[in-house]
Amino acid sequence: MKVLVTGASGTLGRAVLPRLLVEGHEVVAISRRPRAGDDVTWLRADLATGAGLSDAVVGVEAVVHLASAPYKRDYTTEVDVHGTRRLASAAAAAGVGHLLYVSIVGIDKIPFGYYRTKLAAEVIVRESGVGWSILRATQFFQLMDLALSYAAKLPVMLGDPGIAGQPVDPRDVADRIARRLSAGPSGSIEEYGGPETMGFDDGVRAWLSARGKRRPLVRVTVPGKLARAFRGGHLTTAAQPTGQITWRDWLAEHA
Repeated sequence: MKVLVTGASGTLGRAVLPRLLVEGHEVVAISRRPRAGDDVTWLRADLATGAGLSDAVVGVEAVVHLASAPYKRDYTTEVDVHGTRRLASAAAAAGVGHLLYVSIVGIDKIPFGYYRTKLAAEVIVRESGVGWSILRATQFFQLMDLALSYAAKLPVMLGDPGIAGQPVDPRDVADRIARRLSAGPSGSIEEYGGPETMGFDDGVRAWLSARGKRRPLVRVTVPGKLARAFRGGHLTTAAQPTGQITWRDWLAEHA
């Protein structure tokens, strides 16, 4: 089928494009800047203004909506909320059959501003009039690696032992997206996480070993409502199936 991908140049998008091509889909990707790539048709379009969206959805059978602009205040709202509404309206007008939105596990339970933005976008997708699916994924390994790289600038590694994570490889998420496209719109919210749930000690020790670093681990209980929500296990999911690539697999690959 002909599939339009937003956010195609991001961490997940770079895994999704080749996966969809392997499935035999005709892939169209949008970007605010001119781009080119083998076997992918790149079009210029802007979620923040709506420019180019109506043209981008012409003849499209499914939209995989990955685009997001986190932590940029009003621009985040413009892209994630209003941009999702613009995209959904264009898709409905063009007769698109499936709008698949990728969101984040825990956004309905964690009191975080960006997560509220993602929740608002989910509502727009559900009410778009287009057949829809929402896939909530746990955090990517790349984000965990970046956070630990910053933390390692201190002489000790600080962390809350009560907070567990379940990071996932974007390639596994891309596989799940491809399967969801093949199955068609579910009209439901599906959760998807990595193959293992990790506490502070396990995740950090594996990272330190892979990076050849030595730091003592200092366990602290982080105060506040947000940390309490994290300790409530809302960064993880019991949903099956899960991804296959483990944290140690990913670290070995990116040593």
